[in-house]
Amino acid sequence: MEKRIRIGLLLATLVAGTGWAQGLPSTTAATAGLSEARIDRLESVVQGYIDEQAIAGAVTLIARRGRQVHLQAYGMADQDAGTRMRPDTIVRIASMTKPITSVAVLMLYEEGHFKLNDPVGLYLPELANLDVLSSADNGATFTRTPAQQPVTIRHLLTHTSGIGYRFLGDLGGGAKLRALAELYGEAGIADGLSEHDGTIEDLVTALGRLPLLHEPGAAFSYGLSDDVLGRLVEVISGLSFDEFLQTRVFDPLGMHDTAFYVPDDQAGRMAAVYTPAAGGLVEVEGTVEGDHLIYSSTYSTGHPRRNFSGGAGLSSTAQDYSRFLQMLLNGGELDGARLLSPMTVDLMTTNQIGDAPAGSIVQPGSAGFGLGVAIRGGPEVDGELGSAGAYYWSGFFNTVFWVDPEEQFIGILMTQVFPGTSDIQDKFRLMAYQAIVERQ
Repeated sequence: MEKRIRIGLLLATLVAGTGWAQGLPSTTAATAGLSEARIDRLESVVQGYIDEQAIAGAVTLIARRGRQVHLQAYGMADQDAGTRMRPDTIVRIASMTKPITSVAVLMLYEEGHFKLNDPVGLYLPELANLDVLSSADNGATFTRTPAQQPVTIRHLLTHTSGIGYRFLGDLGGGAKLRALAELYGEAGIADGLSEHDGTIEDLVTALGRLPLLHEPGAAFSYGLSDDVLGRLVEVISGLSFDEFLQTRVFDPLGMHDTAFYVPDDQAGRMAAVYTPAAGGLVEVEGTVEGDHLIYSSTYSTGHPRRNFSGGAGLSSTAQDYSRFLQMLLNGGELDGARLLSPMTVDLMTTNQIGDAPAGSIVQPGSAGFGLGVAIRGGPEVDGELGSAGAYYWSGFFNTVFWVDPEEQFIGILMTQVFPGTSDIQDKFRLMAYQAIVERQ
């Protein structure tokens, strides 16, 4: 174990020297109130998942009190190529794109361009008059009825808009969701996880012709709301969504390895995608296509396209993403770059859906959903280590982050496997918390 830690620290130093990744300033575990021996436990647990072939490789990062305490790479980024996972390995963060999209929207909100309760149709007229998918014949058939209220920007940020995901038609959710997925498929709707030459403007136009899963605000329904928000950013700012993120978020925060499309000269740093199979992991090459679930290992590489999916499109590194999270934990500022006010960050990271059903996407033990992140209810809710009010989200390819304001604590886990059949996300969080020996 000690040897692996030294190798991890050496790699982190080498990466910092290349200018590829900056990350947060580092400190010792003891200075941050953590136990080095207990961090060893964390690393042993993560390594165990590799030994069991649940994952091919991983990167873990822990920061506390504004400084990086732990950064470790494990296993292989590409087994066939013999490429080891490195601290600067680039991964597809998929739905961990969503909090970044929320920040972009809230930056424009703070500039006075709109109110969160504004109907989005004021800015995207394609979505001004929508229908709702209603069941008939006891759910045997479905009809369309006019929505009783408009979809608002808040509905999009909280995933209560009624806009769904096509891929969920293959992953459960009932006949109504499958019926919506059929309509999405017929309209050529893409979920942002595969090669697609359409734009988010095209997506909004198509969604304007399709029904909602339910009345806006009636329930939490995970879907393409963030892709719509990306188009809202384009219309309000006059910039393409990728340009807005680059100039207004990534450049100010020093996130040099975060983008929708990885340049050819950096593609070798990307981890391969794996899927569980009999006898071990199998690399995903090209596109996997089911009835409604379509995903690809190459959607973020190759020739740059114009599909800037605000819900799933970004790739990043653990160190890059830690800078984004530290900005939130600092109340909207990092190293002199202020993106949001503290009050707006509080709004973003507080439950905004009341008692609306949150569905299976939000983990048990959560206390609702904010504006792009889920909120934990604390140990009194799920009986596990953690703090009430910590916020988190995860990605399709088994990535996850959490931010704990009470403990000034950040955790990031990056792997590349779908479906994720292990409990590594939960175990990583628990092993990180058990390493705290000095409370805030």
